[in-house]
Amino acid sequence: MSSASRYTYLGPEGTFTEAALHTLPEAATRQLTPMVSVPAALDAVRNGEAQAAFVPIENSVEGGVTATLDELAGGGRLMIYREVLLPIAFALLVRPGTTLETIKTVTGHPVAQPQVRNWLAAHLPDAVWESAASNADGARLVQEGRYDAAFAGEFAAARYGLEPLVTDVHDAENATTRFVLLGRPARPAAPTGADKTSVVFWLQGDQPGALLEVMHEYASRGVNMMRIESRPTGEGIGQYCFSVDCEGHVEDRRVGDVLMGLKRSCRAVRFLGSYPRADEQPPTLRPGMADEDFVAAADWLTRCLDGRD
Repeated sequence: MSSASRYTYLGPEGTFTEAALHTLPEAATRQLTPMVSVPAALDAVRNGEAQAAFVPIENSVEGGVTATLDELAGGGRLMIYREVLLPIAFALLVRPGTTLETIKTVTGHPVAQPQVRNWLAAHLPDAVWESAASNADGARLVQEGRYDAAFAGEFAAARYGLEPLVTDVHDAENATTRFVLLGRPARPAAPTGADKTSVVFWLQGDQPGALLEVMHEYASRGVNMMRIESRPTGEGIGQYCFSVDCEGHVEDRRVGDVLMGLKRSCRAVRFLGSYPRADEQPPTLRPGMADEDFVAAADWLTRCLDGRD
């Protein structure tokens, strides 16, 4: 199949990323190629070897996925076109015949450990944890006999010849991971009325109130910030950029006005896209912040300049 029919994703096969990708209708007509890392999945799109890449970006327990956030801020520019929310519950996968009492070593992705820490303390207090490249890779390592058990999705058991010894393991109720579909820059899809816009920005300088001034760009226009995270730029201690998701679409007047304000006040801004919200929740607008209010205000100003108001 051509690159136009190929989606890459954070592999190997059997990851939560693959499970989330299969919730997209178009996944059934694409060649789905697992990659060894987030950068590898994204570089395939940047190099024209794939149409899109599907990777995790945020977890409700651990926060942002740093590999993805850093790639979006520092790598060749890509845009977000879709998002998927996947509830996360782990299964303890073992080789057939393994019992809970015989488990001495456990593996899984580093992000999994904080989500099962209390369960481990209660049921396997003496087991040694070692991290794997992914939950599915942890299952593979158990298959090879290098570890006694792995935390992964229950759906990975059959693929690696393992059994789910315990299922529905999670310390936090309603734990969820957010995934995004990334492609090369293009015009965003039309607004749906329940959208999200993502950017990365770099402050002009390190002075008191610098971040507050930027956040005021959102607050003064009634645009709700859904997530903000700082990431080091690599330029030195204390040098950070900020990754932000907000409600609304760039074609909404209030959101477009925010982005223009960021462009005026920040050293640099990278637009990461406007795309439908996975939860389909429309924003709650405070009075005066709808598109028609911006249009009415502009018309009033025009009348003032013409001496008509």
